[in-house]
Formats: sequence, C-alpha cells, structure tokens
Amino acid sequence: MVTLGGLFAIAAIVWWFWLSSPATTHATDSQPVEIRVEADTYQPAVVEVPAGKPLALSFLRLDANPCAEKVVFASLGISADLPLGKPQIISLGSLQPGTYEFTCQMGMYRGRLIAT
Repeated sequence: MVTLGGLFAIAAIVWWFWLSSPATTHATDSQPVEIRVEADTYQPAVVEVPAGKPLALSFLRLDANPCAEKVVFASLGISADLPLGKPQIISLGSLQPGTYEFTCQMGMYRGRLIAT
C-alpha cells in the first residue's frame, strides 16, 4: 500500500509539473491582462500576446502563501512584489516573438507568456 501510494504521488507530481497543459488566454487590446494568484497557481497560466506591442499584466494575489509574494520574469530581468488583495500592474514593454516564463521566487507557481 505504501509503495502504491508513493507511485501515485510521483505520477501526480509528473502530471502537474510536466504533462498538464493549462488553458491559454489571448490578449487582444491595450488593457492589462489580469492574472489571479490563487490556489497555488497563476490563472491563467498561459497568456498569448502580440509581439512588438507594449504589454502590461495586472497580478491580483489572493493566495496568502508566502511563495506567492513575488513574481519573477527571469529572462527579462524583472521581478515585483505582489501585495495581498491588491492589483499590481507590471509593465513589460514590447516583447520579441518567443516564450517567456514567469514564476514565484521559488519556481513553484509557473506561467508563460507567448509573444507571437
């Protein structure tokens, strides 16, 4: 029973971090895209944006977990503190085509921007 429980836990972790594919949101106008930080996730976790246009994201942190206190865009050299219960707008400028990951400071909350 313990072995089966361990195998189930490993399978759940593999699915959560590598095999699950969250729904994609498409940014269509100049308004900041709202991303909610709750239930140990970014919602939406994947945002498709037009490349070459100024982009702003509005993070609304509803999760009191200390891991959710910061969002990090490592490839862009941007990080920001996220106050609990208040929107935090982060301007990213114009992105070149590509995929840009964003995470919490520990890398457990994960999201992606896809500039096309």
